[in-house]
Amino acid sequence: MEWRVTVLCENSVPFPGVLGEHGFAAYIESPGGNYLFDTGGGFTLIQNANSMRLKKDLTKIEKVILSHGHFDHTGGLMPLIGFRGPTQVVAHEHTFLMRYRLMPMGPVEKNVAIGIPWSRQYLEGRGVNFQLVDGLTEVGPSIFVSGEVPRQTDFEKGDPKFSALIDGELVPDPFLDDFSLYIKSSKGLIVVMGCAHTGTVNILKHAAESLGEEKVYALLGGTHLDFCSPVQVEKTIAALKDFEVEKIAVSHCTGLAPAAAMAQEFGRSFAFAPVSFSLEV
Repeated sequence: MEWRVTVLCENSVPFPGVLGEHGFAAYIESPGGNYLFDTGGGFTLIQNANSMRLKKDLTKIEKVILSHGHFDHTGGLMPLIGFRGPTQVVAHEHTFLMRYRLMPMGPVEKNVAIGIPWSRQYLEGRGVNFQLVDGLTEVGPSIFVSGEVPRQTDFEKGDPKFSALIDGELVPDPFLDDFSLYIKSSKGLIVVMGCAHTGTVNILKHAAESLGEEKVYALLGGTHLDFCSPVQVEKTIAALKDFEVEKIAVSHCTGLAPAAAMAQEFGRSFAFAPVSFSLEV
């Protein structure tokens, strides 16, 4: 085995013995070390990792990498610290912003807080050692965190209902902290996304260009297409065909309709990625 990426936290489960929740986390194994990408919402990380089905040792990870500062990706930090003690966490400074999303509250929509559940100071006091980065950073042998992803496409508008408190003003969330993992494998790049708020195609372009790689072998994770326009879904699928990605495994915030469209378009190259899904090179 060169690389193995296993989904630990996700909205769905394929069989008894593991738990589902709204959130995402993936366990990355390699000869150079193990890593945790996101931590889920806080309800299933420890149980699923320790389950007889998965058996992933959270005490053996080198670092945690956070894709962005929403509760469903950061909520497992405290259970993780309680389980394994002090941990190094790679993140962007915007991870700690107060964040909101417009959601139905009775007959109207209101801003609901969806940010990281704890302050940076509190987490550091409990044993988290943050490594804050904003650009492409190698976090281990042949594994990189994307840093801030440039917006290159004109169709990846994202979800307009997100906002963040920046310099005392509530503004549309720029998602500067929307990090993905880029893994260099012998078959090409493996790209692991949390929610792809900056756009799946923007992320793939950035991965290939910043690492000088022509081939994106596999794409795994959330794409947030369920909350985007039909035009963005259609053009994302078209761009994935142009990239000739050999394995596409989506989960979490992708949505059933966009996932079904991908399944129809990509056939055996496509997979749903619930808890326990594993991509191995």
